[in-house]
Amino acid sequence: MEAQLIGRITARLRAARHAGRADFSRLIAAVHDNRRLWTTLAAEVADGDNALPEKLRAQIFYLAEFTGQHSQQVIRGRADVDALIDVNTAILRGLNGQGNV
Repeated sequence: MEAQLIGRITARLRAARHAGRADFSRLIAAVHDNRRLWTTLAAEVADGDNALPEKLRAQIFYLAEFTGQHSQQVIRGRADVDALIDVNTAILRGLNGQGNV
């Protein structure tokens, strides 16, 4: 389920990247949904009852913090969405058993 959601959001980020600043509302919506996803993931791994290994939980939490900060830079026009797409793609590979995250 997580992989499907991350995949859909990543596809939206890619589409928004291709649309560029000409469709800024599309970009903002995709970045916002991605940030909400990562905020939810951060809350889940911060829960002491989460069964994931502590190191992995810390890495996911760090990625959530990075995603939040980088999203702000994208919205301000100081960065592009490529780093967000890269993070999501790496997570998808890990979820699908295609490599280390």
